[in-house]
Amino acid sequence: MATSREAGEGAGHARYTYRLRVSSTAAAGLEAEWARCRWIWNECAARSKKAHAEGEKCGPARLDRMLTDARRANAWLSKGSSVPQQQIIRDFAKSRAKPLKDIKAKLPTHRRVGMPRYKKKHQADPSLNYTQRGFRLKDGRLHLAGGIVVTVVWSRDLPGPPSSVRVYRDGLGHWYASFVIAPSTDALPDTGRDIGIDWGVKETATTTSDAHDLPHAQYGRTAARKLARYQRMMARRRPARGQAGSTGYREAKRQTAKLHKKVARQRADTARKWAKKVVRDHDRLAVEDFRPRFLAKSTMARKAADAAIGATKQALIHMARKHGRELHLVNPAHTTMDCAQCGARTKHALPLSERTYTCTACGTVSPRDKNSARVMLVRAGLNPAGADRVRAAGPPVHSQREPGIPPP
Repeated sequence: MATSREAGEGAGHARYTYRLRVSSTAAAGLEAEWARCRWIWNECAARSKKAHAEGEKCGPARLDRMLTDARRANAWLSKGSSVPQQQIIRDFAKSRAKPLKDIKAKLPTHRRVGMPRYKKKHQADPSLNYTQRGFRLKDGRLHLAGGIVVTVVWSRDLPGPPSSVRVYRDGLGHWYASFVIAPSTDALPDTGRDIGIDWGVKETATTTSDAHDLPHAQYGRTAARKLARYQRMMARRRPARGQAGSTGYREAKRQTAKLHKKVARQRADTARKWAKKVVRDHDRLAVEDFRPRFLAKSTMARKAADAAIGATKQALIHMARKHGRELHLVNPAHTTMDCAQCGARTKHALPLSERTYTCTACGTVSPRDKNSARVMLVRAGLNPAGADRVRAAGPPVHSQREPGIPPP
């Protein structure tokens, strides 16, 4: 099994994840390495908490010195590789930067990101990061610093030399290696077609092309009955605080994690296949820059989460970058109020129950989401002839293009 995803909208790197075959010796080595890294993380959290209470600074440089002293004083710590131990400090510094920024900006407590917490032994899954000097690939096997060797299930070739790798274990006990690869463009032939995309809940994506609409698959709703059954099993067998769970509790927990992972894979697979189809058939994309976070507080929270709009949007952005397509992120403000034909705007926002858009200026009648998808094209300037060469008034458009691609 292999997956690829963008490591962030602005990161400019892709991750390729592969399943690992880990022997008992390698598993013991990885768990011992994780025990050292987990101790370092918890020590960083304690030092950071103390420094914050005393009004002192506790940056990565100070934590690095702490690590150097700790490796000298503890033989069991120095037995492990310094590469993942240094990287765990970098990860801690990144997770601590945002909370400190929120505190400095004096944001309300409910809007602040929490400080890094302690990683408990039986709750935190192992995750080890290695830079180039901490790993190598030889004869199809992954050699990690510290003499740990694991077998990679090469379901496909890596597109280039990896700059780093993250070895981790999921909730089902499966080990994976996630390689970071520099991006490369695999250009597709031009089609001369443009497309506008509007996100929604009734349909995950509504486009200007009926053949490329993405219906709501409802994977979470399909799995809800099984999930509720396993969660009831866990509730009945939940152990007392401080005691180990029974065999039945651990099995119910495993089945719950397995079902969650199945749903996540179904959503990711559907999103990637749909994104590849859209990118293959169109040269330029006008995509609603929709942020579904506010839906988590609405009555549509469960259905919106099941639609996985954010993950689908990220898959589309990644595919557009990978294949050199021109991508425009359009501000979603007033897109349901503007007419794609004449550019007129309604005086009042349409309620969600009203699914048909009727323009009071030109009399155009069309499905609400289809009109919004056409507005994306008009605002991005990709289809002016289809709107009588009149562009709808609205917020600016943010474009994402590969280097060397001329503007429209």
